[in-house]
Order: sequence, then C-alpha cells, then structure tokens
Amino acid sequence: QVQLVESGGGLVQPGGSLRLSCAASGLIFSDADMGWYRQRPGRQRELVTTITSSGNTNYADSVKGRFTISRDNAKSTVYLQMTSLKPDDTAVFYCHAKFPNWGGAYWGQGTQVTVSS
Repeated sequence: QVQLVESGGGLVQPGGSLRLSCAASGLIFSDADMGWYRQRPGRQRELVTTITSSGNTNYADSVKGRFTISRDNAKSTVYLQMTSLKPDDTAVFYCHAKFPNWGGAYWGQGTQVTVSS
C-alpha cells in the first residue's frame, strides 16, 4: 500500500520559513519523480515544484528563489523548504509521486500552511 505522508505545515508570520516533509512508503522512491502542489483558497490545485528521480528540479515562477525542493532517497522523503513566505502562499500543500515509466501516480493527504500575522 502506497502512502505519502506530509508533515511540517502550520501557522507562520509573513517573511517566515517552514520546511515540509513527505515520507513515502510502499513504493520504490528512487524511481519516482516527486512534486509539491498546493491549493489556495478558492483556487485550483497548482504545481509548485518537482524533482525528478535524477534530481532535476523545476519551480513555478511564483516561488522561484523562495522555495527549494530536495529529496533523500535513503529516507524515502522529499522536502520543501519555504522562505520569505507571503500571505498568498496560504494553501494546503500536497505531495505527489509519479512514475513516468508506467504512469503510476499518488497523492498525499495534504498539510495546511497558513501565512498570517
């Protein structure tokens, strides 16, 4: 059974930082392209950042220079370091795993990030 479990969300003041984690189990983590998506209030879910199995990264323009994705294959965990947070970053953040070779994809349950003073 595949599980993606996010953690690290919470309430942070504008300009602050948070690190999200996503621990994966039940899959070959090193084969997966991993990503973080978010759903802001009243908006559709959107891509934030991805990291391929080989370590290539991609970022949405809105988070470039502020967010950093990384992965630890030994721990089957992907991270999202978020800095200079803005109220507009308030969202539920979801972890995503994708296997390009066979098309499998999985979602985590999401973690709430609220940026507010």
